[in-house]
Amino acid sequence: FQTELRKILLSLIEVAQKLLALSPGAVELFTKANAMLDEDEEERVDETALRQLTEMGFPESRAVKALRLNHMSVPQAMEWLIEHADDPAIDTPLPGHTSPGTTGAEASAEAAAGSSEDDEEARDELTEIFKKIRRKRAFRADARAVISLMEMGFDEKEVMDALRVSNNQQSAACEWLLGDRKPSPEELDKGIDPNSPLFQAILDNPVVQLGLTNPKTLLAFEDMLENPLNSTQWMNDPETGPMLQISRIFQ
Repeated sequence: FQTELRKILLSLIEVAQKLLALSPGAVELFTKANAMLDEDEEERVDETALRQLTEMGFPESRAVKALRLNHMSVPQAMEWLIEHADDPAIDTPLPGHTSPGTTGAEASAEAAAGSSEDDEEARDELTEIFKKIRRKRAFRADARAVISLMEMGFDEKEVMDALRVSNNQQSAACEWLLGDRKPSPEELDKGIDPNSPLFQAILDNPVVQLGLTNPKTLLAFEDMLENPLNSTQWMNDPETGPMLQISRIFQ
């Protein structure tokens, strides 16, 4: 069910995006959501990865910069630190981390708000926000699991694929690497057939139809893609109750 649910979520996200794009009133909400995601992205650092680099002797500020530049990959961050050890600009903060006044998130929110003067511009802006939200949901591999699996002889790309397929579960990732490697990473981004009886039954459900016009439902779908364990939380939320209907329809 979890594999099929992911496909259903991907397809429902497309439907919800189209419906919400017709509602300019949703722009403000998603602008705020986008700003929060910007802020999270700027501030979030994998503590385990950071500790590994500092234990190797790298200064914390440099380690943080290296991790942000290399998508929290410890091996790549370490290579970057060694390669740029003599670079006079190595300690220069990244853009967006220097001004204590207006944060990158606030700047992004202000720019987005200023471009929604008419309906057409609002729809375009909402579409861009949707895209950015999806980019923010990029997979982050567990640094400790990456190192452990690479020590077994697998290259980094194989390890990243395995952890993505297995939701960062190291033992499951190891089984995937040693087995037939199904499902493939590419399959994770494929939605359900929009013409299938199952998907049509889901879309025909009046509760689901109502939920798809609620911006919070789209945020729930996005979060469930990234964190499947959060499904129960969203199912118990009265505003995102359609997920309960989807489970029932599937069964």
